[in-house]
Amino acid sequence: MNYSRQFLIKPGSKVRLRDIDPDFKDKNKKVALKLIELNNLRLRELQELLYAEHKRSLLLCLQAMDTGGKDGIIRHALGAMNPQGCRVASFRKPTSLERDHDFLWRAHRDVPAKSEVGIFNRSYYEDVLVVRVHELAPKAAWSKHYDQINDFEQSLSENGTHILKFFLHISKDEQLKRFKERLDDPSKHWKISESDYTERKRWDEYMTAFEDMLSRCSTKHAPWFVIPANHKWFRDLAVSQIMVEYLEGMHMKSPPPSVDINKIRKQYHQAKKDQ
Repeated sequence: MNYSRQFLIKPGSKVRLRDIDPDFKDKNKKVALKLIELNNLRLRELQELLYAEHKRSLLLCLQAMDTGGKDGIIRHALGAMNPQGCRVASFRKPTSLERDHDFLWRAHRDVPAKSEVGIFNRSYYEDVLVVRVHELAPKAAWSKHYDQINDFEQSLSENGTHILKFFLHISKDEQLKRFKERLDDPSKHWKISESDYTERKRWDEYMTAFEDMLSRCSTKHAPWFVIPANHKWFRDLAVSQIMVEYLEGMHMKSPPPSVDINKIRKQYHQAKKDQ
């Protein structure tokens, strides 16, 4: 199954999240876990090529409702990568310094450098999600952000940053189930906040905001994928598979050696004789 095609939001299409089943899976868990393991091995190889080539970077944006699995993706699907070449940035409530700049300033500050994989746990899209739903700015202000975001991503793409964006789609019932799991597990109590339940009351408003985000900001150079995420193992499989498919499509190659290999080989053989 080509998940890159199956879960892609085609540019210009109108998204209706109620038409996308968050419970979807086309594998059983046992098969999926084996495939994830293979994908992780391949991702490690592809990341090494990205690092060695030193021509471009990869930016992953993760968005979801609370408990949607952003941390899970970072921990499981991306955990196979060499942390030396990865950077994770979390987008929480803006600091006073960040508020004194335009809304994209903090995002640009954390964009991955050449050879790096950058992961945004939430992202600059919060300014058309939380800001919109909580009316933190007038519509005349946040509605301009869609075009500004598209221009920002176009600029990143033209300068060598490849962008993949994943919306981890869970159902309202599944979210409540995961809240219960947190309550029952003392090791997860630190994740609980009162806003977990107050934000649920705005579920429909968030779904509308997500739909507009997906419809208006999925482009050829920065596509959105809606990942069915009720099953954590299928979520991890789909994201890792899309990453493998995308990175393989970049046709990366190892750079030529920076030294005379024949000369180095002679030095090696001489060193062996001298032992």
